Amino acid sequence: MLTTEELIDQAASLPIEERAVIIDSLLKTINPMDYIVDRKWLEIAKRRVQEFRAGVVKPIPGEEVFQKVKDRFSK
Repeated sequence: MLTTEELIDQAASLPIEERAVIIDSLLKTINPMDYIVDRKWLEIAKRRVQEFRAGVVKPIPGEEVFQKVKDRFSK
């Protein structure tokens, strides 16, 4: 059986697509999907896209969002 370090070394040598599959699979074992929560998030996302397309909300540049987060948590 491989040690954790050996397993990580082998996984790190895989192509990016295969590493992403491994990461996704491992994350699902830590935080299993909750279909009710996922469905609610999907509803929220669809509503927000409709609001954006209708001009109800305006987009905020990512740089501005990240700067606000950085400012908030650096205090």
